[in-house]
Amino acid sequence: MIRSRLLHPRLLSTSPSTTSRYRLRLSTLAFLTTTSVLVSSYFLWPSKYRGSPTFNHQPLSPSYFIPVTVSENSQAGPDLAVLTLSIPPDSHPLDKHTSSLDPIWSIFIKDDDIQVERPYTPLFGIGKDGVIKLWVKRYPRGEVGRWLHSKQAGDTIEIRGPLKTFPFHQGKWDEVVMISGGTGFSPFHQLLFRQLLRGNVAASTRFTLLHASRTLAELPPLSLLQPLIDFAVAHPEHLRLALFVDGASRALAPKSIVKHLEAGRIDKSSIGHTLGIPDGAWSWSSWISNLWTSGQPKIGDSDIRKKNVLVLVCGPEPMVATIAGPYGRNYSQGKVGGVLAELGFKAGQVWKL
Repeated sequence: MIRSRLLHPRLLSTSPSTTSRYRLRLSTLAFLTTTSVLVSSYFLWPSKYRGSPTFNHQPLSPSYFIPVTVSENSQAGPDLAVLTLSIPPDSHPLDKHTSSLDPIWSIFIKDDDIQVERPYTPLFGIGKDGVIKLWVKRYPRGEVGRWLHSKQAGDTIEIRGPLKTFPFHQGKWDEVVMISGGTGFSPFHQLLFRQLLRGNVAASTRFTLLHASRTLAELPPLSLLQPLIDFAVAHPEHLRLALFVDGASRALAPKSIVKHLEAGRIDKSSIGHTLGIPDGAWSWSSWISNLWTSGQPKIGDSDIRKKNVLVLVCGPEPMVATIAGPYGRNYSQGKVGGVLAELGFKAGQVWKL
């Protein structure tokens, strides 16, 4: 999920030495700053693709639309649907385009009725059979979302892409934390499917997903959640998963997600608890716990904030602002603020999708 807009899309110690850690921070900050400029330039600069033409029998491209077929539209919660799109064989991306399909990327869908386009993130990328699945929310004022919900199997819509949302590089970060709300889950599912669920268990990066929905019925479909839950249970060293629902009742939740379910919203306390961030309060119990588990007291040596960590945040704009601070001018990254700033995360460690 990338936020909607009208034909104007927007789219990162002292050991072994203080110097080396400083250089690492500068390197990460430079990478994120450069990425921010490139992504912002692509999505915010006056675009030659605005009003892009439509071509048949051409491969996918960001510069024009191609027609695809809706093969299924299934309800997946209140005002939520999973749409399955089938790309024609002659439009399926060739091997030479594979690198552009590395996560995280999106496509644009055009509402032919009012000539408006919106970005959506494929949940699984593109399958070998040319299938794309989208988790789409219908908003009262969301033109394209309502239009997509009305589509039936056999209907044709137009898409263009892929468009890079965030250039993830395997092995660049020790820890990647993803915080999502609503359909902001989609880019993170794409990332986790590509990096973990396809069998890349030997990956060096550890992932943590914190996802929030307003109700149990608005959680991602169990068909999407269950593989992540199973993987997190089997490989906790590679994936941690926490689901948050306002006033959720465990008695009403599917049994498979109960262990990962929390009542309430994602806030400072829940993020700190999930990531194991110390609250700064010293106590005899915490000292004895450290002593018992390690043989000697350890103070912050496993603190995630001191690692090469990346925190990705995607969801409704008020949630992003609360968690990571508001966007800057023209939806640039802006300063790190909100809960993450209070927890001690710095520029170069946080990215707002």
